[in-house]
Amino acid sequence: MGRTVRGRKCECRIEYAPLPSQAKFHRCRARFKGFSGPIGSGKSEALCQEAIKLSYLNPGRLGLIGAPTYPMLRDATQTALVAILERNRIPYALHKSESVLLMKDTGSRILLRSLEEYERLRGTNLAWFGLDELTYVREEAWLRLEGRLRDPRARRLAGFAAWTPKGHDWVYRRFVENPAPDYAVVLARPMENRHVLEKVPDFYERLRHTYDERFFRQEVLGEYLNIEQGRVYEPFHRDEHVCPVELDPEKRLLWALDFNVDPMCSIVAQVTDGEVRVLDEIVLSRAGTEQACEEFHRRYGGHEKGVTVYGDASGDHSRTSGPTDYAIIRRFFARVGMKKVRVVVPRANPRVRDRVAAVNGALKNTAGEIRMFIHPRCRELIRDLEEVVYKENSGVIDKERDPRRTHLSDALGYLVWQEIQGRREFGEQKRRLPI
Repeated sequence: MGRTVRGRKCECRIEYAPLPSQAKFHRCRARFKGFSGPIGSGKSEALCQEAIKLSYLNPGRLGLIGAPTYPMLRDATQTALVAILERNRIPYALHKSESVLLMKDTGSRILLRSLEEYERLRGTNLAWFGLDELTYVREEAWLRLEGRLRDPRARRLAGFAAWTPKGHDWVYRRFVENPAPDYAVVLARPMENRHVLEKVPDFYERLRHTYDERFFRQEVLGEYLNIEQGRVYEPFHRDEHVCPVELDPEKRLLWALDFNVDPMCSIVAQVTDGEVRVLDEIVLSRAGTEQACEEFHRRYGGHEKGVTVYGDASGDHSRTSGPTDYAIIRRFFARVGMKKVRVVVPRANPRVRDRVAAVNGALKNTAGEIRMFIHPRCRELIRDLEEVVYKENSGVIDKERDPRRTHLSDALGYLVWQEIQGRREFGEQKRRLPI
């Protein structure tokens, strides 16, 4: 690509062999275009390559790259963009305090923005914008950016995005079902990415053994399904998952908590060869973390192989007064002399969608394997798995219909995510699988 900048010809040569769907996306000249594809289809790469191209086609003008949250922007989209620039020795300057990237040879500036507070985008005139993970962005944010696409000196005005399907949401309606004028979408084919398969030949087969069938069809095959409706834990069935599992005295206990006050809920489990065995639940009315510790110690204080504690990331957040929940847990076990205690505090909770997918994949994956068994004494957890539902016409779990529901299944989700899904490593960089 090349462009005359300030009286001189500025050229940029990028080492990039786009996949067929990526190439089709880059050729598309629609004012607003999307790249929809399953995981591993090169969506972030296509998004960043398109952004670089437009920064050269619009020298000296302002563009924007956005993501649903700042951590997603920082850890995924921005990282991918910088990697491409450095790999191709394209001069740039990243001003972290302002979240702005300057393309030095064109003078183009790229705003790096989280779309959580999209109202802050008012007043910004853009030549182009590109959004990652669009299905996690509110429609109002996209519309706000459409209104900002009005730089009179831009040579090509463009708005574009990349995403994995997420049911029949606003993205599906706007880009796929009934596209408006000047809208177009490229639907990437499943398992098209030869680069992934060359490095990790069993990449997709691993996912088949991780995801339940509906999630596999959406995430790996890229199908548009309304999976976020009805029962949240649809693969669960009593006759398949409820049985009298026994405690193994030679293995550690796993204790996972959802820090709620009424009821205060937690589950006790063990994991053997990737199989989750839920042994017990602790449900206390009008109780706090200290009381939960006392009850756990009463039941399992004599277990000699130790315990690993999991839970909600909010349990490590500072309070207006007093210690955090995890501080209470550490202090309690130290006071009673219980050794071999590990407290695993996540930096942030997994997305609800990912946590639910991890539980459903353990209940029954696409290959039909069941990797979770629950003792009949866990009556409240069993009710959760049977009764927790999504709110009508949304992907939001209904936490209002019954105040006793969702807490135990949430605790189970934190454990499964950390013990199984979150520890799976893919690719040369040994990163957690992004879903």
